[in-house]
Amino acid sequence: MLSKEKLNRLNALARKSKQCKLTDDEKKEQDLLRKEYLAKFRESFKQQLDCIEIVDKKNC
Repeated sequence: MLSKEKLNRLNALARKSKQCKLTDDEKKEQDLLRKEYLAKFRESFKQQLDCIEIVDKKNC
């Protein structure tokens, strides 16, 4: 997963965006952090799915 520091920064930017507008640099940083978070999440989720073994009792 994303490092704790990056996740905290992403959450801080999300909170700030609810209170006031983000600067262009902050928006870019938030976008990059979101993309990195989603990539890591998808990778982890895919690994979990790859470990699943489907057993079909109808064909046993």
